[in-house]
Amino acid sequence: MMLWVQVLVNGLALGGLYACIAAGFSLIWGVLNIINILHGSLIVLGGYLAFFAHQYFGINPFLFAPIAGAITFVFGYVLQRTMINPVMGRPVLITLVLTFGLNLFLDNAMLAAFSADYRKVNLQPPLGIIELGNIIVPVDRIYATAVGLALVGGLWLLLRFTQLGRAIVAVRMDRDAAALMGIDVKWTYAIAFGLGTFMAGSAGSLLAAIFPISPVSSSGYLGKAFVICVLGGLGSIPGVVAGGFMLGVVESFGALAFGPENALTISFLLLLVLLVARPTGLFGRKGFN
Repeated sequence: MMLWVQVLVNGLALGGLYACIAAGFSLIWGVLNIINILHGSLIVLGGYLAFFAHQYFGINPFLFAPIAGAITFVFGYVLQRTMINPVMGRPVLITLVLTFGLNLFLDNAMLAAFSADYRKVNLQPPLGIIELGNIIVPVDRIYATAVGLALVGGLWLLLRFTQLGRAIVAVRMDRDAAALMGIDVKWTYAIAFGLGTFMAGSAGSLLAAIFPISPVSSSGYLGKAFVICVLGGLGSIPGVVAGGFMLGVVESFGALAFGPENALTISFLLLLVLLVARPTGLFGRKGFN
């Protein structure tokens, strides 16, 4: 029984981080109707930014997360305005192929610059663990989940209570009507894409303190984002949070039952089941695009 509780705690301790991984992916998909294949590579890029910031300047990756996000925000904004914006409104296959090509370019650029060797931020002194009876919780995962949830909560507040957020929601619902109301649709698309890349870079910084990073791991993070969006439902920030916690728990129990190497496979099986049984996810909105 205690083993099951420990596994459950391990899964929940990753929930906020997983939500941070998927929030930007869901935002870009929902607002721009783009399946951003580049998302996993941006997460890895954020991880490398945190790694070198810690190595050369001693900056804690949990504190560096918003800075990594700001750097990837600028990258994402410029990328959308210069390369993605010209194909907005075209069939989804075109934008899919474009982001796939950009992903290959960024992945190979990081391989050339950093090699495929795995690297990890080693905090000194280590953060240690918290013991609750027989339950052990790594402090770094608590920090990652707390910061991840704070960033996702900030995104939710921005979308719900600011003029920029209302503009993004308006463009998401009907871009032609939004344009008639005076909203700069192209600028809003670029900002929304930038916010998605901000979340990816921030998540990468948090990941660098817990898991080794390498360009070859980008596809795994992209896969997690897909699963979480389907679990929680596209277009719902609370759904992303719920999906993140669900994926963490499913992976933890899957690793216990079938071995850690099969945890992600189990997650994709759950993805397939949900696509058949409830395509809108747990909190998804009908007609969202």
